[in-house]
Amino acid sequence: MSANSSRAGQLLLQASACISWKQDVEGAVYHLANCLLLLGFMGGSGVYGCFYFFGFLSAGYLCCVLWGWFSACGLDIVLWSFLLAVVCLLQLAHLVYRLREDTLAEEFDLLYKTLCLPLQVPLQTYKEIVHCCEKQVLTLATEQTYAVEGETPINRLSLLLSGRVRVSQDGQFLHYIFPYQFMDSPEWESLQPSEEGVFQVTLTAETSCSYISWPRKSLHLLLTKERYISCLFSALLGYDISEKLYTLNDKLFAKFGLRFDIRLPSLYHVLGPTAADAGPESEKGDEEACEPAASPPQATPTSLQQTPPCSPPPAATNFPAPPSRARLSRPDSGILEIDDFPSYFPQFGFSGKVAAGRIP
Repeated sequence: MSANSSRAGQLLLQASACISWKQDVEGAVYHLANCLLLLGFMGGSGVYGCFYFFGFLSAGYLCCVLWGWFSACGLDIVLWSFLLAVVCLLQLAHLVYRLREDTLAEEFDLLYKTLCLPLQVPLQTYKEIVHCCEKQVLTLATEQTYAVEGETPINRLSLLLSGRVRVSQDGQFLHYIFPYQFMDSPEWESLQPSEEGVFQVTLTAETSCSYISWPRKSLHLLLTKERYISCLFSALLGYDISEKLYTLNDKLFAKFGLRFDIRLPSLYHVLGPTAADAGPESEKGDEEACEPAASPPQATPTSLQQTPPCSPPPAATNFPAPPSRARLSRPDSGILEIDDFPSYFPQFGFSGKVAAGRIP
């Protein structure tokens, strides 16, 4: 057994290209270089994984350069190690440049984490949206108006980043706009891309505010070109408008104690055809005609207390037709007067005048 092992050792030594093996091991720089290379090859993926990977490789190849210069005394070792170290350092510089180029301002970074990251919006898509607003953050001083009722044209879409904005109409408070809500989403949805209009409400900053604004034409061009961004804005604007509707609904509930359905189903009788409006009144008249005349109570047997059914009138009798009721005009979509509610909806049983104002 020992003879076989000695023969195998001799064959390996004879096949080796080394004339003589060094008795001493390499210095500490050589072992440090290999340790750094080992750590570098254990790096992961992603941006920070690439930083880890090329950082350790650069340090390892630089140690190889020192080892080749001082210990191995080999020019080829020095040149190859130096070349590999330069390549790793260039790759690190490229990563730093890419990372700095992709860095967003603090306001836009917070906006992405608050509004877009929960929806899993890709960062590159978000950068296209930010680029459309030219990466500018605008400000409003306290009591400065963003839009004036009947004067300011609807030519942009803005999103509040900080502060609080008061919405009013004819001097009457409607609701507030808080951070990360659109300031003019109802106006944006009310117009087609080719239409023009003015604000029907006044927006005033109650505190110092900051916001971003997209020009109307530029944003419409982006939404036309990018379907994903168009769907994203549709979802965000729809949610924002529904929040404003619920805010107005809660405001009316706090004042009158009645919570209205934001879908406004009762307006069917107001906006419906004349026949539909006259139907309930005619049925009510028939019920009143069928009721028996009031008479003093009499002690009658139980079997005789049942009211006979109302018989239909004779065919020869001609009743005068009820006066035709003029169809009510469609109320203004911007103002809803509560004074009209008792006449339209007597079941509510309240009066008073409150302009619901902007129904976004």
